[in-house]
Amino acid sequence: MDFLASFGSYLVGGALGCLVLFLLYLKNKGLEYVLIYYRWVFVCFFLLPASFFFDIFMYMRFWIIFQLNSAPKQHDARVAEVQRQVKNWHKTGSGQKMCTARPGWSTISPRLGKYKDNMKKININLMDVLAVDVKRKIVRTEPLVTMGQISKLLLPSGWTLPVLPEMDDLTVGGLIMGTGIETSSHKYGLMQHVCVAYELVLADGTFVRCTKDENSDLFYAIPWSYGTLGFLVAAEIRIVPAKRYVKIKYEPVHSFDDIIDKFSKESFETEKNDFVEGLMYSKNTAVIMTGRMVDLYEADKLNRIGKWYKPWFFRHVEKFLHKGAAVEYIPIRDYYHRHTRSIFWELQDIIPFGNNIFFRILFGWLVPPKVSLLKLTQGKTIKRLYEEHQVIQDMLPPLSRLRDCLEFFHKEIEIYPQWLCPFKLPNDPGMVHPKSGKEEMYVDVGTYGEPKAPGFSCYKSTRAIEKATMKLGGFQMLYADSYMSREEFFEMFDHTLYNKLKKSLPMCEIALPEIYDKVHKEK
Repeated sequence: MDFLASFGSYLVGGALGCLVLFLLYLKNKGLEYVLIYYRWVFVCFFLLPASFFFDIFMYMRFWIIFQLNSAPKQHDARVAEVQRQVKNWHKTGSGQKMCTARPGWSTISPRLGKYKDNMKKININLMDVLAVDVKRKIVRTEPLVTMGQISKLLLPSGWTLPVLPEMDDLTVGGLIMGTGIETSSHKYGLMQHVCVAYELVLADGTFVRCTKDENSDLFYAIPWSYGTLGFLVAAEIRIVPAKRYVKIKYEPVHSFDDIIDKFSKESFETEKNDFVEGLMYSKNTAVIMTGRMVDLYEADKLNRIGKWYKPWFFRHVEKFLHKGAAVEYIPIRDYYHRHTRSIFWELQDIIPFGNNIFFRILFGWLVPPKVSLLKLTQGKTIKRLYEEHQVIQDMLPPLSRLRDCLEFFHKEIEIYPQWLCPFKLPNDPGMVHPKSGKEEMYVDVGTYGEPKAPGFSCYKSTRAIEKATMKLGGFQMLYADSYMSREEFFEMFDHTLYNKLKKSLPMCEIALPEIYDKVHKEK
């Protein structure tokens, strides 16, 4: 008994000692530090398993529905239900405007979408691939279909989207109503440029289909409209032949001028390069990657980067800064989703040891946690801390102004790695087209992470970046926080066609909000 009492006292004393040490550590580091840098405990033990089972459920549901060919039969009924909800809103005489009922936390955008709190929510449960028409080279999908679904369906049969953005959970609707880009965009443009038809339920409950030749004004006004002209219920997107592998060439660059020159040169090689991407690791170091789809590979150069135990892609690429230029062959689906496991490089801030070889082997199959679940479990304090200490932005300047853009980003925020992705921007009507009035090559400068620049302030720095982007003739992706004034927003984005449709479509001004009111963030 004396032994048990002594042992119990020892355990209690040890526990109290640990508690005291923790409190001292907390006092030294501060609560905010602990909440940010030790969030991995909750993520590893709760969110990773929850994300795993959620993915299994959604994949099985998609597979069963498509195999039974039930989605096309149910689609018309589901669209009719959307129409019923919209028409019922008119009968109730509600003064609220309408929006989709999809919770803000369930999207991949860092925004929570608080505007939804004061709007009438319309349920749009449309998440199935409806048909693959090989003769027309078209896939018809509902708006909540994800890029993960599409790549799993199309690639085994030898087809792909010309533009297939890399994150699994990005949806067709989000990529059309917002924007979508991939490393093939230097050839094909943005997601909107490979779409051939949109189907919508308008603000008065009517159904409409639009193409370049039918209801063409609406067709060109839908991209970047963020659901403010109608509710997307289906889209037809081009498909192109796919091969089994991507032959990728890694070329390290060690000076700022050479980064600009090399990346710009490869961006215009549309015949030679199916894919072009740059990862900058500092102002003067980068790896420029070019790729081509192929059916065969050299036996000693195959790298299945999608395996759970493989290093995170951006860390794998970084090694070529020291190893020198090299060529690898990557299975095409692994290539498309190469940044998914590490959420580009944001996961390193949540699970700092996530790329450790032992963690990858033991738990890498659970990575990544769902972005939607990360948002849902943030809480106000963590969300505020991330907003103050993190930047998640994509700015889209003309490629000809890339030098000025990168120099400004380095001075204002200094975040690395930094993503470079070129895209062709046709001079089409709509919200976004070249300021020059003719087709031009642009570039997505993706900046995600914790700034290292001295004097960083979330609001002031983001405002400075927005103004610089506007001065360069570029655009801001609107999935992230935007602090522009209404006047600045109208200057950056051409509202000519949008305003025309807003006024001419029945009930649109009364029933649906403005884009600015959905994407603007108060200071």
